[in-house]
Amino acid sequence: MESDGTVRHEVVVGLSQEAAFWRFTDLDRIKPREHNMLAVPIERTVLEQHAGGDVYDRGVDGTICRWGRVLAFDPPRRLAFTWDIGPDWQVAADLARTSEVEVTFEAEGEDRTRVTLVHRGIERHGNGWETMQAGVDAPDGWPLYLARYQALTQGAEESA
Repeated sequence: MESDGTVRHEVVVGLSQEAAFWRFTDLDRIKPREHNMLAVPIERTVLEQHAGGDVYDRGVDGTICRWGRVLAFDPPRRLAFTWDIGPDWQVAADLARTSEVEVTFEAEGEDRTRVTLVHRGIERHGNGWETMQAGVDAPDGWPLYLARYQALTQGAEESA
């Protein structure tokens, strides 16, 4: 964690750059169900696969919680989306007080890709941003998402 409102984590997976990118975009299999702002259990987490799309959770009753907006969708190199969740862990009402998450995929060989996740601009969330930064950097924040992603890529390696 950096003191400027940036969190950075990376993993190396045993997949091609293309496969690594598409596996990450299946956010439904990466995001833990307990990370939920809905009043009901999450049925599915959706990352719309185009710039201008939404990132949201759909509840088992059909309700939607939009918590991000896709800024860049550039297969197989880069994905970026806003983090529209405030320091109170609720959807931010003021979209000018949001941060960005960028995930890049860099081939290190035919079947090896470095995946770097950078969450920047957290200080824009205002009061309490340091607590939010610590939360997304904690073991049950981005490291958990990347661990779940790595587990998915290992399953892909075995089925390939």
